[in-house]
Amino acid sequence: MTQNNTTTEENKSDEKRKLINKFLMRLTKEQPQMYYATTGEISRSIHTMIKEHTNRLSVEEQALVRRMSIEEIEGLLGFHAR
Repeated sequence: MTQNNTTTEENKSDEKRKLINKFLMRLTKEQPQMYYATTGEISRSIHTMIKEHTNRLSVEEQALVRRMSIEEIEGLLGFHAR
């Protein structure tokens, strides 16, 4: 019996997207002017926030964001906007 890797990857993407959205909500609450920023600027800010708050995340969440790049965050934000 083999595990369906596609489902696992989709699950990871969904979880990453949820986590990014959580940081996005926090960012726009703390810095309302970010609402008008470019996706690139927001991605960089979220990436910094993740680095600063990694130790406050669950072990599962830490594993999801450990190697997350600014470009990946930007892609997840872009996907959300569609």
